[in-house]
Amino acid sequence: MLSFYYYREEGNSLPIVAGRSLVLMHRGVLSDGDTSKKKKNDAGKSTKTAQGQVPICQYNMNFEKVGKCIIINNKNFDKKTGMGVRNGTDKDAEALFKCFRNLGFDVVVHNDCSCAKMQDLLKQASEEDHRNSACFACILLSHGEENLIYGTDGVTAIKDLTAHFRGDKCRSLLEKPKLFFIQACRGTELDDGVQADSGPINDTDASPRYKIPVEADFLFAYSTVPGYYSWRSPGSGSWFVQALCSILNEHGKSLEILHILTRVNNRVARHFESQSDDPHFHEKKQIPCVVSMLTKELYFKKQ
Repeated sequence: MLSFYYYREEGNSLPIVAGRSLVLMHRGVLSDGDTSKKKKNDAGKSTKTAQGQVPICQYNMNFEKVGKCIIINNKNFDKKTGMGVRNGTDKDAEALFKCFRNLGFDVVVHNDCSCAKMQDLLKQASEEDHRNSACFACILLSHGEENLIYGTDGVTAIKDLTAHFRGDKCRSLLEKPKLFFIQACRGTELDDGVQADSGPINDTDASPRYKIPVEADFLFAYSTVPGYYSWRSPGSGSWFVQALCSILNEHGKSLEILHILTRVNNRVARHFESQSDDPHFHEKKQIPCVVSMLTKELYFKKQ
């Protein structure tokens, strides 16, 4: 079991461990190469296997690109917010950049974004042409509250950020997975832990017309459950991101996404515990939370 001094993601102070922060980006953005010169295939066409050969229960990943991954890494905050510096978040951003790049995503990292900047970044991303991409991912690293995420200058509703990708607003990602990973507090409760003993529908229409719910095909992976703190080590990063990257690096191209996230839950629940000189924050636990509106199984590999 790993035990360190940790920060809670709402910004209240705990014992500070001094150390150098990793600087990943210059001018606020780190991009995984210039994709503007890549040759475009016909819109929406897969590169190897035809759509009809993909199991009906799985998302089609046979596109020119896996997709875009936006990482918003908020470390420093205006004094008026009352939020402290998120030491250790650069470790998270670096690990996530490498992890999602290895999965085939085109990764871009944005540092210290205001609320307006976060809105602009995701709105712009939703307006891009994703027809040659299999999916989309966004990772938010910041302070937070229930249903809210902090920009450098205040809070904004998470739903306002993700709504840009609804099926009625981002048509080129319709019926494709839209993944959001959120490392932030969702409240002020602490988890003390507890000791434990060791039917298909028939359709005869050859070309049916159907509607897709606008909120379908989203997945939200939160670092903690509603109402609770999320923990982060200044030296090694947050528990959730450490576990997520470890499992993705090992099983990202073989396991289905919900199986991956179940293993992440297990890793965080069993392998991490807070250590603090303040008894109120000592020996606390954490469990991530997955909310899935996915309609098919998702594997990060071409069929």
